[in-house]
Amino acid sequence: MDRIEEWRLYVSVASLGSFIEAARAHSRSPQSVTRAVAALEMRLGTRLLNRTTRSVSLTGEGERYLERGRSALAEFDLLEAPSDARTELRGMLSVTASVLFGQRHLMPVVAEFLQAHPQLDLRLTLLDRVVSLAEEGIDLGVRIGALSDSALRARRVGHVRSVICASPAYLKRAGVPKEPEALARHACIAFTTTTPIADRWAFPSGGKREHSVAVHPRLRVNTAQAAIEAALAGVGLARVLSYQVDSLLAEKQLRVVLEPFEPEPVPVHLVHLPGPQSRAAVAFLEFAAERLRKRLGAS
Repeated sequence: MDRIEEWRLYVSVASLGSFIEAARAHSRSPQSVTRAVAALEMRLGTRLLNRTTRSVSLTGEGERYLERGRSALAEFDLLEAPSDARTELRGMLSVTASVLFGQRHLMPVVAEFLQAHPQLDLRLTLLDRVVSLAEEGIDLGVRIGALSDSALRARRVGHVRSVICASPAYLKRAGVPKEPEALARHACIAFTTTTPIADRWAFPSGGKREHSVAVHPRLRVNTAQAAIEAALAGVGLARVLSYQVDSLLAEKQLRVVLEPFEPEPVPVHLVHLPGPQSRAAVAFLEFAAERLRKRLGAS
């Protein structure tokens, strides 16, 4: 087996987190993939992967070699690619986003892209946490909020709002708050992503300053969907992102309050690691950026 193929199989195992899945993606036996990665480790003189009977994870050296290997393979694939821009995209593309954003906005884009490229496979990982693209072997990600990793290359595709909402039934029963300080008299639903300090909610206070107000978190949850379901059930006021409730607001199942006190809109970016990208990653970046801008235009 040539060295490029060994690197290709290693990157696939690291990206998929499985020797069996990598073997399936390359139409090889799991044993041959295992031998290829072992040969690569022997040649490099270091362990790249931690293996157990249930999982595969990257070592520190494996993470470093993964980023360099992906870049080298991307450059090689670009070198070997036919000059005809219509050549069909092939291989595996890996994309990540938060759960509800992925389900509501990214999944339709992914489905359309796969329909246009029938020889391409795509792994979509939806998690409500920041995923390391390098560690997880992911080509592209959607990040909502300020970018803390300055090494990533980013393309802004829109923004979403941070909104406080409740069911009409709750507002009829408890009244509509007219200013942030009134939240102290209301039942609140604390969702850890948008309200990291459960009993203190932040609001703009001129310029870039913020002030916080005390609230009574009757319920604390760790997923947006749980906060939304609780708000629909009349438990209290929830602070979530606008894309998470846009359809419910349109259907008047939820109502936004304290709109004049909303913070600045939250940016949404498509991000990727620096260095050369595969043809599939470049194509998806352009495709998704255009469609997400349209989808988020009204957010």
